Amino acid sequence: MCGFVGFVDQMAAKEKEIAVKKMADRIIHRGPDSDGYFVDEKVALGFRRLSIVDLAGGDQPIYNEDGTKVIVFNGEIYNHKELRATLEAKGHRFKTNADTEVVLHGYEEFGESLFPLLRGMFAFVIYDRTSGALVGCRDPFGIKPFYYYRNGDEFMFSSEIKGMLDHPNFVKAVNKKSLKMYLIFQYSVFEETFFEHVYKLKPGHFFRFQDGKFETNAYFTIQYNKTPLAYEEHKKRVEEVLKDSVKYHQITADVEVGSYLSGGVDSSYVVSVAKPDKTFTVGFEEKGFDETKLASEFSGLMGIHNFKKYISKEEFFDVLPKVQYYTDEPHANLSAVPLIFLSELAAQQVKVVLSGEGSDEMFGGYNEYLEPKSVQAYMALPNWVKKPIAAVAKCLPHFPGKNTLIKYSKPFCERYLGHAQIMDEKEANRILCDGLKDNMTTTDVLRPYYEKVKDCDDVQKKMYLDMHFWLPQDILLKADKMTMANSLELRVPFLDMEVWRVASQIPSEYLVKDGKTKAIFRDIAHDQMPDDWSNRRKLGFPVPFTKWIREEKYYNRLKEAFNKPYVDEFFDRKVINKMLEDHYKNKTNHGRKLYNIYAFLLWYAVYFEDQAV
Repeated sequence: MCGFVGFVDQMAAKEKEIAVKKMADRIIHRGPDSDGYFVDEKVALGFRRLSIVDLAGGDQPIYNEDGTKVIVFNGEIYNHKELRATLEAKGHRFKTNADTEVVLHGYEEFGESLFPLLRGMFAFVIYDRTSGALVGCRDPFGIKPFYYYRNGDEFMFSSEIKGMLDHPNFVKAVNKKSLKMYLIFQYSVFEETFFEHVYKLKPGHFFRFQDGKFETNAYFTIQYNKTPLAYEEHKKRVEEVLKDSVKYHQITADVEVGSYLSGGVDSSYVVSVAKPDKTFTVGFEEKGFDETKLASEFSGLMGIHNFKKYISKEEFFDVLPKVQYYTDEPHANLSAVPLIFLSELAAQQVKVVLSGEGSDEMFGGYNEYLEPKSVQAYMALPNWVKKPIAAVAKCLPHFPGKNTLIKYSKPFCERYLGHAQIMDEKEANRILCDGLKDNMTTTDVLRPYYEKVKDCDDVQKKMYLDMHFWLPQDILLKADKMTMANSLELRVPFLDMEVWRVASQIPSEYLVKDGKTKAIFRDIAHDQMPDDWSNRRKLGFPVPFTKWIREEKYYNRLKEAFNKPYVDEFFDRKVINKMLEDHYKNKTNHGRKLYNIYAFLLWYAVYFEDQAV
C-alpha cells in the first residue's frame, strides 16, 4: 500500500524535482518506508512506499526492460503470480517479485484489456516515454482513491488531494456547489470534489492524457446477471468463492496480516475463515455504544488475541480536525472517528488488516432492502390515493408512521437516497446562506443511475445505487483514508472480482428472504460460526456525539466553530446557532445535522484557515 503524485508541465527539471518531492512528502503517511521519483522534460512522478510485497525489491517507480515505460502503483494485485506466469511464457523478463511490475508488463502485453484481468485493489499511472501518453486506472469498486486536477494547461494527479496542494500552480479554492448535496448525503457526491478543478477518477475507469488531450472510459460497469439456479447451488458457489477470496487477501503479503473485528457477522466471518493471530476493536464506554465485549468474546472462541481500546470524549473531539484533514473533503460519517483510533491501535501490531466492508452491498444486507408487508401494500396503492394521504400527513403533528406515509408516496428515485440522508433539500436551503441556495434536488443527482436499472426490482435498484454512491464515496473512502493516516493497509475480501461474478448472479429473493436481509450470506455464516454471531447485526461504530454536545464543554466547541468569521460565506449563522441551542436545551434532536455542519467547518478551517491538526 502506497501513495503517488505526478504532473505534466513545462517547468525545468530542477523545479520539477523540488515540486514533486514536496508533493510526495505531503502524503508520507501512505508510505513511510521509502520514496522514489522520475522526472523528464515533460512529466514528474513521485512515490511513497509502505512495504508489503517483495520488501527488498519492490521500490518504485518501476520500469520495463528497455526503460520506455514507467509505473507508480498503489494497491495489491492478488492474482499477480498467475499473471506473471502468463507474461513470462510470452517472453517478458522480470527484475522484481512485485505485483507492480506485473501490471507494467501486463499493460505492455495487453494494453487496456489488462484492466479487467486484475484481481485486487489498485490505482496506478503508467507513463509511456516514447509516445508521451499517461494512462491512469482505478479498481472496479473504488477501494483505492485517485484524484486529478485539470485547470487550463495544468494537469496533475495524486492518491490524495492534499498531495497536489504543494505544486506551485495548484489554485486552491472551495467548490461551493458541492455543499448543499453534502449536507443531505453527508459526503461529497459529485465527480468534481470540494476543491475546484479537482476530480475523482470513477471506480472501474481509466484515463489517457496525451498531447494536452484528456479522456476517460469505463472498463468495468455494475451489471446484474440473475441466474435461475437453486438456492443451495447459489449458496455453495458463494461459500467457495468467499473462502478463496479471504485466502488470497491473507496470503498475498510478506508481512503479518491481522483483522478488524466488531460484533457483527461480516468481520466475524472474515476472522473465522482467516483465523489471524490478532484482532482489533474499539468502542465507547457509554451503554449501547460498545462492541468490544462481543469482539473479545468471539476472539476467545477462536483462540485469537484481541486488542481493544475505549475512546474518551476528549480524545474524540480532539481528533476531529485530523479526521477532516485525512479525508481530503468534508466527511460527516461519525464512524470515521472510531476508525482512525482503530487503525492507530492495529498499526502498533501489524501492517495489514482484513475488514468486512462490501458485504452488505454485495449480498443485500441493509435494513432498507427489506420493506415490511404493510409498506409493500401501501406502495401498491395508486398514486391518486397515496398523494392525498401524504399531503394530509405532512400537515399533522408527528405520529408513528407519518414519515412512512410521506416517504412511500414518492416515486422510487425520490424516496431512496441510500443510508445517510441527514436532511432534505428544503432544510439544506434553509441553513445555507442566500448565495448558495438553489433548486437542485437529490433526484437530479441520482436519476442518471436509476435510469440504468429502471427495469430491475427494488432490491437491485438499491444495491446498484449503493455500489455507486454509499460504498465508494463514504464506506471505502473513510476505510482507506483512516487506515493510511496510520500507515496501515486495509483489505476487503468481500469486494473481490471473483466474489462479484458469483454475487451478481444471485436472485434478489435469495438475498432478502424470510424477513432477513443478506439471507444467503447469513446461512453461510451460520455453517461457519455459532448462531449468535451469524444472525447478529453490526452496530456500525455508533458514536454518542448527539449526547455529548448536550454537555456545556462540547456544546461550546461547536458554538465557537459556528461563529467564526467565515461561517457567513456558507451558512445562515442565526439558523445554525438556533439549531445548536435547541439541541443543547433538549428541545429537539439535531445531532446528526449539527455534526454535518461542524465537520464541514472543521474541514474548511484545516484547509483554508491553516488550523493545526
